[in-house]
Amino acid sequence: MMSTQRSFAAAITLFFVAPLVAEYLLGDLPLTLLAALLMMAPLYGGGALLIRELARRAGRGWPTMLLLGAAYTLVEEGFTGQTLFNPDAMGLHLHLLAPAWIPALGIGAWWTLFMFNLHIFWSMGVSIALAEALFPSHAKTPWLGKIGTSIVAVVFAAGIVMNAAYTIHRDHFFASHAQFALTGVFCILFILAAFLLPFPGIRNRAGSVPTPWLTGLTAFLLGMAVLKTPPRWNWGAVAFMLLIDAIFLVSAGLLSRRAQWTALHTFSIGAAGALAYGVHAFFQPPIAKGGSPATILAGHIVLLIAAVALIALAVQRTRAMLAPVIEGAMETAPQ
Repeated sequence: MMSTQRSFAAAITLFFVAPLVAEYLLGDLPLTLLAALLMMAPLYGGGALLIRELARRAGRGWPTMLLLGAAYTLVEEGFTGQTLFNPDAMGLHLHLLAPAWIPALGIGAWWTLFMFNLHIFWSMGVSIALAEALFPSHAKTPWLGKIGTSIVAVVFAAGIVMNAAYTIHRDHFFASHAQFALTGVFCILFILAAFLLPFPGIRNRAGSVPTPWLTGLTAFLLGMAVLKTPPRWNWGAVAFMLLIDAIFLVSAGLLSRRAQWTALHTFSIGAAGALAYGVHAFFQPPIAKGGSPATILAGHIVLLIAAVALIALAVQRTRAMLAPVIEGAMETAPQ
């Protein structure tokens, strides 16, 4: 019974952490508009929880979740919000599609890649990493049964419909049939790749790994580099972000296969991402109005403090889980 309760608590945590990270910690929505969380949670929380449950139920890990995060990006930004195709998304007149414009597809390469980064690594990745670290003993097991997962899928679908209806009412924009079709094709390809590609799951390679602190610091710097890449660089911005993504994915992929890599290393990457979002929020105005500048600033401070507190709690719980393993390794090590 205790295990079931903890798994359900973990699922609920992820359901609400995901929209808080994706919209509020980033700074897109001020804390004064917290009521919008009820609209955001089915989309972000439902998506993150469904991705995690499908991956863990299939006995797969982060490569699968990241690929499913890519499919999620297309669902949200291609179908639901249509920001990949709308030159005046959200009525902000920011010309988000202009940098590295691709006329044949009707998209901006910079904005498309930026959205993939934000949703794969932050909206989904950071949120799942935080939730799993808060419940480390259940980190690699499903949290819901088949019925619970089915309910989450329905909630996620409802979130898609609800947010799509709101976007269409606000923007009065529809992408072309060809754009919708291509989005659907790539979404399916990402999902198939997530479950069909073979990914090594055993950490048995020799070699040293950096400390979790150094891992986190590196991830933080790489994350800030992505968030602060100037879109005015056009194709240079695209190339720079691709370089950062390659450095991150190759390094994390190689190091995480070494025997000394622990759950603290994995969580340090998620924690770094959360802190990067929290810091970045101070340097951008929210996309929705919700109070005075002082109120918005106070909200950023509160959210960053809350993120630090959650990170500290997750570190404490993860260390407690790892303690018997570390002690056992020390006892069996040659003297």
